[in-house]
Amino acid sequence: MKALVLQEPHRLTIEDRPVPEPGPGEVRVRIHRGGICGSDMHYFHHGGFGVVRMKAPMVLGHELAGVVDAVGPGVGAVANGDRVAVNPSLACGQCAYCRAGAPRQCSDMRFMGSAMRNPHVDGGFREYVVVTEQQAVPVGDAIGLDEAAVCEPLAVCLHAVSQGPDLAGKRVLVTGFGPIGALTFLAARHAGAAALCATDVAAGPLALATQLGAAASYDVSVPGALAEEERDRGQFDVVFECSGHPSAVQAALAVTRPGGSIVQVGILPDQMNLPFNPLVTKEIAYRGTFRFDREFNQAAALISSRAIDVRPIISGAFPFTEADAAFAFAQDRQRAIKVMLEFA
Repeated sequence: MKALVLQEPHRLTIEDRPVPEPGPGEVRVRIHRGGICGSDMHYFHHGGFGVVRMKAPMVLGHELAGVVDAVGPGVGAVANGDRVAVNPSLACGQCAYCRAGAPRQCSDMRFMGSAMRNPHVDGGFREYVVVTEQQAVPVGDAIGLDEAAVCEPLAVCLHAVSQGPDLAGKRVLVTGFGPIGALTFLAARHAGAAALCATDVAAGPLALATQLGAAASYDVSVPGALAEEERDRGQFDVVFECSGHPSAVQAALAVTRPGGSIVQVGILPDQMNLPFNPLVTKEIAYRGTFRFDREFNQAAALISSRAIDVRPIISGAFPFTEADAAFAFAQDRQRAIKVMLEFA
């Protein structure tokens, strides 16, 4: 099989590797689509993110969908020919966090396309992957496999929404309208938000927010863009901060009403200076969110039924042999939200 391997920043190669065979309880999936994630972009451009750095070549990719083409002994949940989304998260099931029902915090997590372990865990930008049968989640025949590949980022956003309060009837702001911001917007709308607004610094994402039904969208590269939302100590009940930029957190603190909530979705720098007195004086609930648990299967069900329609965020697809062009296009925030690689 062919595998797309990141040798070092900005150097992708295509390697021949043996086709893996499924063992007991495992299935082999012929990958058709793989979405380029923000973390893939960080690996491609910088060799890692935060303190995580590649120490050896690695296959990227954890937003995956394909077709089951072989099953190991004892598999009963899926069969050859099933169209599936691949859950890239494989928790150990034994550590204290797994036993407590929080496998996303697993002490021995194997997450596809991650350099957090050494040896690294290869991702799914290759023609075949072998996963446990629980990781191969059926998506039916009514949607495209490009849509199915959005299950992983939607699961992240569904978990983020679950970390906030009940959104029914609430006025909600999403800051940063990249792929995660857009999917958080869709998840919040599905959860019953009464009015949804969005911020970004680029015209393309703001146009998408309007297309998706935003009550208002704000270009925060313009000074004072959110001034009206700061009146009376804040106008939003809930803010989902998806940009990971300190200035967006500062804005969120200003526009969240007393007694409101902020959910921090984007990853922030370890060190930053912010005016946190509003957090105290306005009694704002500030909550983090990380990955997902049962939300992956929920995402598959919502996408399969198009109860959440992810098609508007899919900006284009490239053959994996043109991965350099795909990564370049994915960096263009005026035109690209979610970019796919095609493997079949």
